[in-house]
Amino acid sequence: MSDSLVTISKFLSLILRHQPEKIGLALDAEGWALVDELIACAANHGTVLSSELLFEAVDKNSKKRFALDASRTRIRANQGHSIDVDLRLTPLEPPPILFHGTATRFVDSILREGLRPGSRQHVHLSATRETAIAVGARHGVPFVFEVDASAMHRDGCAFFRSENGVWLTARVPAPYLISGK
Repeated sequence: MSDSLVTISKFLSLILRHQPEKIGLALDAEGWALVDELIACAANHGTVLSSELLFEAVDKNSKKRFALDASRTRIRANQGHSIDVDLRLTPLEPPPILFHGTATRFVDSILREGLRPGSRQHVHLSATRETAIAVGARHGVPFVFEVDASAMHRDGCAFFRSENGVWLTARVPAPYLISGK
């Protein structure tokens, strides 16, 4: 992805996940914004976007962080919100094991406290170890925890899968963590 598309993706992450008010944008209860309104609000705050650039940034985002509705008139982030939105996700039975990538400097606190969403609505889990390694590497030397998702589900914890395949849950208590590497 080109540098300009990376810049747009970072802008969209900030606005659609965390601070729509920064540009005066209104999201609906499900996190959707009107594309035309996003473009206009961005322009009013010094960020020039076109629908073509916006669509390209969404379509070429390898992590599929954003979604456009079928008419391509609305856009939202698929997960990672620190603001309250209802993505209308249906609880699903997860795979037996899911993965969480982090940096080695966080391992001790995670072993004590489990995985918490922090400022986000959910803990993010990956279906593959490779994806978790890539996530962990963004924060330093990667460490991957295996999560006993089967036991969590059996014990009543809800799991959801976002449109881009990221598994979400409210938290992962420490007893469900299988030490990784």
